[in-house]
Amino acid sequence: MTATLETSTPAGPARRHGLIERLLGIVWIGPAIAAVVIYIFFVIVGGASGFLSIPGTAGWLNTAAELGIIAVPIGLLMIAGEFDLSTGSVVGAAAIIVALGTGFYGLPIALTMSMALVMGIAVGCFNALLVSVTRLPSFIVTLASNFILAGTSLGLSRLISGSSNVSLKDAGWAEVVFGSKWMFFNVSVLWYAVAIFIAAWVLKQTPFGNWIFATGGNVDAARRAGVPVARVKLILFIWTAVSSAFVGVMSAVMYNQGNAAQGQGYVFQSAIAAVIGGVLLQGGFGSVTGIVLGTFIYGIVSLGLFYTGWPTDWLATFIGALLVIAVLTNNFVRELALNRGKRKS
Repeated sequence: MTATLETSTPAGPARRHGLIERLLGIVWIGPAIAAVVIYIFFVIVGGASGFLSIPGTAGWLNTAAELGIIAVPIGLLMIAGEFDLSTGSVVGAAAIIVALGTGFYGLPIALTMSMALVMGIAVGCFNALLVSVTRLPSFIVTLASNFILAGTSLGLSRLISGSSNVSLKDAGWAEVVFGSKWMFFNVSVLWYAVAIFIAAWVLKQTPFGNWIFATGGNVDAARRAGVPVARVKLILFIWTAVSSAFVGVMSAVMYNQGNAAQGQGYVFQSAIAAVIGGVLLQGGFGSVTGIVLGTFIYGIVSLGLFYTGWPTDWLATFIGALLVIAVLTNNFVRELALNRGKRKS
């Protein structure tokens, strides 16, 4: 009996250690833990002020949804090893196109929305082709695109309407599809759910998803394996730009105006949400679930501060600290996953 007890006692700690190791090996476990901890923190600190109320929940979820529609494709592009800083200008340009076309010239809303989305496709193609042809870092190429498009949108808006802010009074049916609300929740939450589903399906259920990881992991090895690297990056750049244009269309309809500078906050916010969600800046590692959690964390922190009574000047401090912690955690989780893979092989 004594021998039996001696041989069986290590099984419990071994099972617990194995469970902890498996949990830490999950790509999005870091963002999941962070999201739970941060949410509980704001529940304790701001719950009595309305953070847990329906308007409070809708506030951070609406923020996460509008950001997430851009952050999800940005995250996929970063997994593929590239970067896009032109998203903010695409949002502003799309809003200006819709506002000028429908609000100023009286064109059908369907036509101006189509024009905005086509503009997004053009910007995505421009970024991808310039990166491919010049071999310049996508950070530089898309930063230049951001400035070019921002200046062009602002200049044309002032030239045509005399103002950088153009009103859109009646969007017709588009108000229901893109600007409606239900119990304080914007319809953007539903559009975000659609974007999440599409991205998750592509990344996990299609060969294109494997190509994204291969391209970001080792681009030379991916080419030798037959992965169409240039096509993968082209599609992802277009996906990012069209998603940004979609958010611009949605904001123009939702807020009844277009402004060339209204999307500049997305330039870094989308990338920050992706990094907080577990995407590595080096590429080759990340998940849609993690990116979604990253947008939730960003939304919770952004709106949570309003319910704590603290000065909102501290928001940048919180986001910066989260970013540093997220990068360190992501590197740790990735190393753990690689080590587990080596032990299994």
